[in-house]
Amino acid sequence: MSKPAILKVKGDKIVDGQGNSVLLRGAGLGGWMNQENFITGYPGHEFQIRETLDEVIGPQKATFYWDKFLEYFFTEADATFYKSLGLNAIRIAFNYRHFEDDMNPRVLKPEGFKHLDRVVDICAKVGIYTILDFHAAAGGQNIDWHADNPTHIASFWVHKDFQDRAIWLWEELARHYKGNPWVAGYNILNEPTDPTHTRLQVWYDRCIKAIHAIDDEHIIFLDGNTFASDFSHFEGHLAERWPNCVYSVHDYSPFGFPASQEKYVGSDEQKAKVRRDYMDKSAWIRERGLPIWNGEFGPVYARKQYDGEPTEEINEGRYLLLKDQLEVYDQEKISWSIWLYKDIGFQGMVYVGLDTPYMKRFEAFLLKKYTLAVDSWGADIKSIKHVHETIEKFITDAVPDPSHLELYPFPLWGVRKRLGRLVRNILLSEYLVREWAEHFRGLDEKALDELASSFKFENCVRRDGLNSVLREHHNVSTNQ
Repeated sequence: MSKPAILKVKGDKIVDGQGNSVLLRGAGLGGWMNQENFITGYPGHEFQIRETLDEVIGPQKATFYWDKFLEYFFTEADATFYKSLGLNAIRIAFNYRHFEDDMNPRVLKPEGFKHLDRVVDICAKVGIYTILDFHAAAGGQNIDWHADNPTHIASFWVHKDFQDRAIWLWEELARHYKGNPWVAGYNILNEPTDPTHTRLQVWYDRCIKAIHAIDDEHIIFLDGNTFASDFSHFEGHLAERWPNCVYSVHDYSPFGFPASQEKYVGSDEQKAKVRRDYMDKSAWIRERGLPIWNGEFGPVYARKQYDGEPTEEINEGRYLLLKDQLEVYDQEKISWSIWLYKDIGFQGMVYVGLDTPYMKRFEAFLLKKYTLAVDSWGADIKSIKHVHETIEKFITDAVPDPSHLELYPFPLWGVRKRLGRLVRNILLSEYLVREWAEHFRGLDEKALDELASSFKFENCVRRDGLNSVLREHHNVSTNQ
C-alpha cells in the first residue's frame, strides 16, 4: 500500500496531501493498553488487579499473562475484519503505566512501545489510521475508573508534577511517531474534568507547544472539559492559539442505557432529541468554524445470560438508536469513533465467546458483578436499588440545602451517580479484587495462555446487528 501524506487540518476539515476532505470513521480500542472493568470483567481499577495478580501468582507469571493478553487482544485477524466493514481509523486508548512507573517517573519503559507499534503497523498495512488516545494519565485527569483513578478526585489538576509528566510522555510519543503518516494524530487527554475550567487550557497551551516543538505535522485532538462536554471556557482565536487541532465531543445518548425510562422506537420526537443532543454538544465548535470529531458514542447491549427473553428486543432498539445517531453524523459530515471494538459482551463490535476458558472460569463472578452493579458503566441497579435509596435519603436528609449537593461535575453527576462511583465502583470493587485474582491461583503458563487466548479474534463473536449499521454508514460524500 502506498504511503500517504500526513493528515492535517484545513478550516473546519481534516484533509489529505491533495487537500481532499477526509472523514475518519472507526472505533475505540479500549480495554487493551488501558483496561476497563466492564470491558474485560475485573472489578475496580487496572492498577489494583495488576498488583493483586502479582501477589496471587507471582510477578513472572503475571507478566507472562498480561503480555499474552496484549498480544492476542488485537491481531492481523482483527485488523482484516475491521477494515472489511469499511472503517478507516481506530482510536487506541493507552495508560501511562505502560511507559513509566510512579516510583521511577520520566524514565521511559521501552517495552511500552512493543505492542503499540505492533498494532499501529498492523493497521497501516491494511489502510487503517490510528489515533493515539491518552486515556489514563498519572494522577488521574478525570474522576472515573477509566483514568485508572482509584479515587473520585482528579489529582492531575491539583499537582503540577502530574501535568509535567504527561507532557514529558507526549514528547516521547511525538519523537517516536514523528513522520508516521498512518498515525492520524494525538488525542492528548481523554475526558478531562478540571473543576477550575482554567488549568485545562493552560495545560493544553503547554502540551501543544511541547509536541509542536518536536512534531508540528500530526493533528492534535482536543476533548472538551467535563468528560468532553464543555468547551465554553476556552478562550481566544483557537485556530491560531491551538493550530492543526480537531475538537472532540462525546455523544452518548441516554436512550442507549438501562437507566433510560423510555424505550427507543425511533419516533419523530426521539429522533429530534437525538439530533438536538448532538447539535447542542457541538454548537460551540460549529459556531467557530472548527473541525469536529465525535470521539465516543454508542449504546450498550443486553445479554441473554443476564437479561433473558427481552434481550433481542432491547438490542434491536439499540441498533435503531445507533442508526439514527449515525444518520445525524452523516448529515453533519463529521468524523467519529464509536466506543467500542472488543469486550466481553456489553458494548463491543466483537466480544469474547461464552464457551471460552476465560468466560467459563469467570462465569459466576461476572454474574455476581452484574447483580451487584459493581461497574458504573451502563449499570442496572434494580437488584440493589433499595440500598442506593437508603444511602441517598440519608445524604439528602443530612444536607437539606439542594445547592450544597451540587458538587462538580454537577449536573452530570448528582447524588445518585456520585454514590454509584463511591459505594460500588470504588469501595465495593476494591473488596472484590482479591476474589477476581484468586481465579488465577495454581494456573501454569499453558493455562494462562489459554485464558489470554480467549480474547483472540477467532474466539470472539461478531455483533452483526451493530456491525451492519456501521458498514452502512462508514462512508458519506464530503462534497458540499
